Amino acid sequence: MGVAGAKRTDPERGQATIELLAALPAVLLLVLAGWQLMLAGQASWLAGNAARVAARAEAVGADADAAARSALPRHLRRELRVVRRDGEVTVRVRLPIVVRDWGSPIRVRATAGAPQ
Repeated sequence: MGVAGAKRTDPERGQATIELLAALPAVLLLVLAGWQLMLAGQASWLAGNAARVAARAEAVGADADAAARSALPRHLRRELRVVRRDGEVTVRVRLPIVVRDWGSPIRVRATAGAPQ
C-alpha cells in the first residue's frame, strides 16, 4: 500500500492513448480504401445502367449519347465515352477517386445489347 499523499508513478500510464494514436492512420487508411471500393462499385453500376438506357435509345432511333449522359450523375458525365457497334452500346466512365483533385487513369466499362 502506498503512503497517503504520495505521488503514484505508473510506467504504463498513457499507453492506451499512444496505442490509439498509432492505430489511427491504419484505421483511416482502411476507411478510405472501403470508400474507394464503394465508389468503384457505384461507378460500375451506374455505367451499366447508362449502357442499358443508351441501348434502348439506340433501338428506337434516339440519340444514345444523350441517353447515356442523362442516366449519369454530373461527376461521371465529364469524360463519358459511348461506342455503338453491332447492336451493342458500350459506356466508359472515369473511375472517381476519394481525393477529387487526383485524376484517375482507370475507366469503368459496361456494355448492353439493344433489346430485340
